[in-house]
Amino acid sequence: MENQINKLFSSKLVVINVGPKIFGDAVRLQGVDVLQVDWKPLAGGDQEMIDLLESLGGI
Repeated sequence: MENQINKLFSSKLVVINVGPKIFGDAVRLQGVDVLQVDWKPLAGGDQEMIDLLESLGGI
């Protein structure tokens, strides 16, 4: 187990950013590879619309 942990800490770091692009940009400026995920909440976070989509089998 300790060997796996050491291997993890000696491997190249890649950050997955699901937040604002500016967060990923700040990490990238420090020399770290960043994978930017463009994610938005279902139905814009509108609970009534989410419930409607669920009732239609869309989620």
